[in-house]
Amino acid sequence: MPSPSGGLEVPLWRALTVFRLASLAYVCALAVRDADRYAHPYAVGVLILVMIVWTGTTVIGYARPARRRWPLLLADLGVVLAVVLATPWVVGRAALATGVPTMGVAWMAGPVLAWAVSGGRRRGTVAALLVAGADLATRQRIGESSFTGVILMLLAGVVVGHVARLAATAEERLQRAVELEAATRERERLARGIHDSVLQVLALVQRRGVDLPGEAGELARLAGEQEAALRALIADAGPAAAVIPDSPEAAAVDLRTLLGRYASSAVALSAPATPVPLPRRVAGELAAATGAALDNVGRHAGGRAWVLIEDEGATVTVSIRDEGPGIPDGRLAEAAAQGRLGVTQSIRGRVVDLGGTVRIVSAPEAGTEIELTVPRAQR
Repeated sequence: MPSPSGGLEVPLWRALTVFRLASLAYVCALAVRDADRYAHPYAVGVLILVMIVWTGTTVIGYARPARRRWPLLLADLGVVLAVVLATPWVVGRAALATGVPTMGVAWMAGPVLAWAVSGGRRRGTVAALLVAGADLATRQRIGESSFTGVILMLLAGVVVGHVARLAATAEERLQRAVELEAATRERERLARGIHDSVLQVLALVQRRGVDLPGEAGELARLAGEQEAALRALIADAGPAAAVIPDSPEAAAVDLRTLLGRYASSAVALSAPATPVPLPRRVAGELAAATGAALDNVGRHAGGRAWVLIEDEGATVTVSIRDEGPGIPDGRLAEAAAQGRLGVTQSIRGRVVDLGGTVRIVSAPEAGTEIELTVPRAQR
């Protein structure tokens, strides 16, 4: 696949232009030197004119990224192959046998380098093999010097193609770094604006109204929760930051980021200082089960809840603890019989499907603790 044309590849295309012009000048110098030894001197002159015109065409064509596509690349290779294959007739096999150079000489490496810059090592190798094969076909005797030219052609295609791929990769990484830096600066600017306005107002409402009775106190509590959620939002890089690019899994995410959305003035989150990478599906299901458990805390227990993330290597455990009245014995079975499957399906079902376990510990007036454990490696 052709590499995206960008700034780091421009020097390579310019170097190719210099090479083609210099190699053309070398061919012209050899043609003047050996003019009296050619079998058809006038045909050699026509061939030189074709090479001059085509060199100018490629210099202009490859100067624009939009034209560095298959039509020009194939035409470039075709013209060079035609020039190389015409050598035995215009130069003469007798002259070639006495050591007169072929018409292509170094000029025939032009399309090899163009293919390598545009498509990397594989494309450069293909072009080198085709040009080298045509050059060998023009020779009556193939000696060590002939194979030396083939090897040099292959090395040029492989090395230049490798450098071109490195340049394309470096440019892509640089572009991502620039975009990330720009997004980070914009997020920091927005965070400063939010902190100076919205967060301060929410904090003021929470402080002034927390001790008020009735709806005013409830409004203050909601303001506090929204302040905590908004602080977590602007402190985090968003969904993109949850992705762990160096993780063995193709799409690993940081569980801390997903569970951080539940943190508020009523929910305290404790997590390791380092990322807790999990496959995207596992992390999403575990976060959903945690959210379902917190919903139950809000409906039945009230008060505060504590969420703890533990990375144990082969497994990851999330514990949700509250200080509510606890779950009476037999209450979960009774709820399931009545068709209320919040714990059975939303919590236990999700975790079991992941190959994990759910442990619920509860005592009257002593709160409830739900422990969700899932394996990191999924079958």
